[in-house]
Amino acid sequence: MGLGSTNVPPITTFSNDGLTFDVVDSGPADGEPIVLLHGFPQRASSWDRVAPLLHEQGYRTVAPDQRGYSPGARPKGRKAYSLTHLAGDASALIDVIGKPAHIVGHDWGAAAAWATAAAYPDKVTSLTAVSVGHPMAFVGSMGTSNQLLRSWYMAFFQLPGVPEKILASKSGPAGKAMASMGMTPEMIERFRHEIVAAGALRGGLGWYRALPFSTPKTMVGKVSVPTTMVWSDDDAALGIKQAAGSAKYVDAPFDLVVVEGASHWIPDERPDELAAAILARVASASPTP
Repeated sequence: MGLGSTNVPPITTFSNDGLTFDVVDSGPADGEPIVLLHGFPQRASSWDRVAPLLHEQGYRTVAPDQRGYSPGARPKGRKAYSLTHLAGDASALIDVIGKPAHIVGHDWGAAAAWATAAAYPDKVTSLTAVSVGHPMAFVGSMGTSNQLLRSWYMAFFQLPGVPEKILASKSGPAGKAMASMGMTPEMIERFRHEIVAAGALRGGLGWYRALPFSTPKTMVGKVSVPTTMVWSDDDAALGIKQAAGSAKYVDAPFDLVVVEGASHWIPDERPDELAAAILARVASASPTP
């Protein structure tokens, strides 16, 4: 869907920290902006089924290919992928939009969205986190549930070079592993085209490889904007503890929405239900006319 009849040009790129990011800016140009942050191993196209549903209700969506994914934003050092940098990127995008925005993130994009809302509350109108809870709730759930076992791959991704080779191989176990997590053949093919062939795999893995540099001082603080946490009960990677436990890190209205029978890939699998949750949160936080 285009940007409507106004003369405001869409944002196609923005810069931060010496990097250039590609952006998909769509929907009514004069609509309230909703920033959509993708996760791993996907790009802005992961919102293709959700964004039109938001446009229908008059909202503008701005979805970047994030750090490590955009060809012009692939720094080499692991520290460059910390949550502080990821939140800074989202903040810079909101500055280009020119007014506060609602922010939505899935998977790693949710972690970036939590960090952005905590660090820049004056720029964020509301938060909808999908699948991944507040980083402190996620860490806390490691010792009180089976989350540590679910997250085994995060340690595997720390290995230099090996994950790239396995994930890039069409004949290896990666395809079966992604299918077991709920990815359809079409999603796996998109991963091979948009991530592997496009050279974004190492950058995407950089988000995981920055984790050892996280300390209590760099962890995400409390969020002070209205927040919705969307979690699916057939998510093989993320449990309910980290989702529900996010409530204590939000000093604002908080809702937990459980999508029943859905895998981890909620934006692809249940776009209507996710859009409904986003719209409910956005409406609750939008300024009255």
